[in-house]
Amino acid sequence: MSVRKGEIIIVGIALLSFAIGVYYYPQMPEQMASHWNAKGLVDDYLPRFWGLFLIPITLVGLALLFMAIPRIDPLRENIEKFRKYYDGFVILFMMFMVFVYFQTILWSIGIEISPNAFLPIAAGLLFVGAGILVENTRRNWFVGIRTPWTLSSDEVWDKTHRMGGKLFKIAGVIAIVGILFQSYAVYFVLIPALLVAVYTVVYSYLEYRKEVK
Repeated sequence: MSVRKGEIIIVGIALLSFAIGVYYYPQMPEQMASHWNAKGLVDDYLPRFWGLFLIPITLVGLALLFMAIPRIDPLRENIEKFRKYYDGFVILFMMFMVFVYFQTILWSIGIEISPNAFLPIAAGLLFVGAGILVENTRRNWFVGIRTPWTLSSDEVWDKTHRMGGKLFKIAGVIAIVGILFQSYAVYFVLIPALLVAVYTVVYSYLEYRKEVK
């Protein structure tokens, strides 16, 4: 089983998050801020160990999952056709999680940067990356807009993913604009993402119905 360059980077990012946690452990308070409300105010805390290592542990699990998917998918030959986009998005996602993680650490050492000040840009870039991935996917069981109708037809899959790719990019731009309205930033991130999810499901059904007729 060969290991790709992208997978080495993915594992490296996960291990880097652990190294960050170990380095900052002595400086952390017993209770670390772990969640912020829509206005950017802290509303939940975690004990120091979990505050520092929950995300790194999660990233290791995700890294293993992301590396397994191209190997266990029954349609893995299709994943290989867009593998560079898949690896690129996974790396982007892992970096996004590390940025979120680092923000919690900075907050705990007194550098209080509200999530609303960086999340719109970070999430916007992640959505754009998702759009690039989605529009280049081929039919498979794990990656993309998987509805009963896209999984039943290559044509419906392709149409839905071309549309979904465009919409995710638009959602990314809207999320980035949220940086100008920080009190409402979370809505600029969540609402477009939810609308894209709902629309693409409905779109795939309607395209399948056209094909059947």
